Amino acid sequence: MPSLKSIRKRIASVKNTQKITKAMKMVAAAKLRRAQDAALAFRPYATHLSQIASDIAERLMSEPQVEDVVSAPAVAEGSEGSAEASSGSQARLIQKILLGQNEARIRLVVVSADRGLAGAYNSGLFRRCERFFVEQQGLPNPPQIDLIVLGKKGRDYFRRRPVKIAHELAGVEPKTGKERAKELGSLLADSLLRNETDAIYVCYNEFKSVASQAVRIDRILPLRLRPTLRRGDEPADEPKNLVDFEYEPGREAVLEHLLPLYLEAELTRILLEAIAAEFSARMRAMDSASRNAKEMIGRLTLQYNRARQAAITKELMEIIGGAEALKG
Repeated sequence: MPSLKSIRKRIASVKNTQKITKAMKMVAAAKLRRAQDAALAFRPYATHLSQIASDIAERLMSEPQVEDVVSAPAVAEGSEGSAEASSGSQARLIQKILLGQNEARIRLVVVSADRGLAGAYNSGLFRRCERFFVEQQGLPNPPQIDLIVLGKKGRDYFRRRPVKIAHELAGVEPKTGKERAKELGSLLADSLLRNETDAIYVCYNEFKSVASQAVRIDRILPLRLRPTLRRGDEPADEPKNLVDFEYEPGREAVLEHLLPLYLEAELTRILLEAIAAEFSARMRAMDSASRNAKEMIGRLTLQYNRARQAAITKELMEIIGGAEALKG
């Protein structure tokens, strides 16, 4: 049986740990409130912007003249059809970025944390990435997957895996979320324009509530169009708009201006969701650790009392035995 001194030291150690976990829980709860408000407030803007981009892209690709321009061969520079060439390259760029079909090269953005002590926040994220790799390798023509990893935990994990890491970025903090989204958006846009990737996916923890989050992999580019739409047809699953909007100078120009805004908004939303989910996971993990510490203190206190009672009983038996020996 452990000595009374060792049990007292262990109880003191567990109590100190409990103080730390309680403090970390309070800090995470305070940060969670601000992060939750920011994530929930930004959702409608990002959702509506995505819907607008998808609607313009659908209407643009449903026009027969756009299909003809996209399928037309490129015109050499300096020729008489330089304007047509410029329009064709613009339409082809829109088709590749927004409506591409062949995903031979995928860029996967993994949003992990810089710190641990957040329960299954990071481990669940990595398991979902591994399943995504298996799913893609099971396709008839497996794509090449390059990673952009945010956070030290993701960096350390994927450095030990047989995957290609294109870029490594620091984790996301509440004060740097929007700046990091701009940096990441510029990086992804450059990779698309340099023809280094065909599709962009993001693996992150989506904030559901204080009690839960869900690991998701979303494709942010190309946009996913409704399957009922065909070029030259009107969307069949929605009523026709009462107002037919006119775009000046044109849908292509609007999309060209809208694309950076859409990409930045989606990445900002995802990073805000990940920040809120991280604080939620850390708060729950620290709450669980505090409860476990309380239970352990109770068990150690009971063990200490039993050991102390056994020591007192032993001492009394020795005293009584000595007294009886003196009498005899």
